Amino acid sequence: MAKFAVIIPAGGKGERFGGSEKKTFASLDGRPVFIRTLELFINRDDVCATILVVPPEDITQMKEKYGPNLGFMGVKLVEGGAYRCDSVAKGLEAVPEDADYIAVHDAVRPCATEDMVNDVFAEAQKSGAAILAAPLHGTIKRGSDAGIVEETVSRTNLYEAQTPQVFRAELLRRAYASLPEDRTQITDDAQLVELLGEAVAIVTCDASNLKITAKADLTLANAIIKSRPVRKVPKMGAFEEAQW
Repeated sequence: MAKFAVIIPAGGKGERFGGSEKKTFASLDGRPVFIRTLELFINRDDVCATILVVPPEDITQMKEKYGPNLGFMGVKLVEGGAYRCDSVAKGLEAVPEDADYIAVHDAVRPCATEDMVNDVFAEAQKSGAAILAAPLHGTIKRGSDAGIVEETVSRTNLYEAQTPQVFRAELLRRAYASLPEDRTQITDDAQLVELLGEAVAIVTCDASNLKITAKADLTLANAIIKSRPVRKVPKMGAFEEAQW
């Protein structure tokens, strides 16, 4: 069986989410968003390491409030960097050498399903690099800086990239070894692999695998979670759910 290490970056300033509480820690059907996300991976037989990367300003809170349970769940806690790609790079340093593949999944994307993860893991083993992505169905407009429509863009073969994004371990390490100085232009891991000239396969997904960015996304995520069968997650830790 191939071994997968999973890096879960939990950064971002959360400016669009609003309020004093970061979206990472917001409650989603009784548990913090990031815990819901971790539950996707911690009990998989093919996952050999789960690495949660958090911003420096959150590391103390994470250790003090959640450290015991994260330890029980087998999650390694790593302090991140200034940009998302810097945080993933820090996570890469904690990946065990025997991992065959490395998956990167947003901490605020808790609505992925087991089937979605299975599909993108399987494709990565075939092609070496694979991402979940949702086809764009709406009418796409390109606007000007003044907020005026400049053109209508064909949506043919256009996708919104999602996570998990999964790569051969050697390939992702090589991509991050070539990390450009301008971090602001790097928005996902597949982009770095593309810059090497390597092909990245698309595993078609749907919009339910949403990324929580605004408060409205949290409401929608709650509805998605509640609409699905309850998933048994035995490796929850030494505390009751109410203590999350």
